[in-house]
Amino acid sequence: MVLDAARLALGNLFAPETRRVFWKVLGLTVLVLIVLWFALRESFIAFAWPWVSGYMPGLPDWTGWLTVIFGIMASIGLALSLALLLAPVTAIIAGFFLDDVAEVVEARDYPGDPSGKALPLWPAIAGSLKFLGVVLVGNLIALFLLLIPGINLIAFFLVNGYLLGREFFEFAAMRFRSPEEARLFRAKHASTVFLAGLLVAAFLAVPVVNLLTPLFAAGLMVHLHKLLSRADPGFRG
Repeated sequence: MVLDAARLALGNLFAPETRRVFWKVLGLTVLVLIVLWFALRESFIAFAWPWVSGYMPGLPDWTGWLTVIFGIMASIGLALSLALLLAPVTAIIAGFFLDDVAEVVEARDYPGDPSGKALPLWPAIAGSLKFLGVVLVGNLIALFLLLIPGINLIAFFLVNGYLLGREFFEFAAMRFRSPEEARLFRAKHASTVFLAGLLVAAFLAVPVVNLLTPLFAAGLMVHLHKLLSRADPGFRG
């Protein structure tokens, strides 16, 4: 069931509608990172640099070029740091477009089924913030476990597999169920959802490809929820 859902989700990634969502998400991500770069750079120049230069008041004029070199190096270092945030920021922004991906999947692969309902704006924002918090906490735990040889890679997959599987599956389920029923349905099929979450974690571990993780995970869990609902039609929460 999980492999069937993954195969269908990979097929949906190449749909024109999904590509439009991806370029929209990626464009907003780059815009956010550019704005953040300028904001941090100007803040450093305005607040941090005067404090640093105060410790070097007696430097001769010919050392002014050191300031230029230091500024260039700081800008490059800041740009590289923000590049590391590309995947997490993409995931956060994509959280606001997951319903678009779900609608594409439902329309393409389940045209005869009733369409799911998108979450209202404020619950969607709250869900995105919750998703961000869960990912940050999970990866902080995984980061600490990275210090323990032998279990670091296992910890990455277990933590992210559980957290990402849970959050994305409940998102897909809540398009058709109440939040309480969605959580109970996920708990009943926890092992299957966890296995699907491991696939999402594997997707997340591949550089560049991980930019597609939110779109792949949303499609995967929409398919998995559909398959589980057909296999368990008597569930009523």
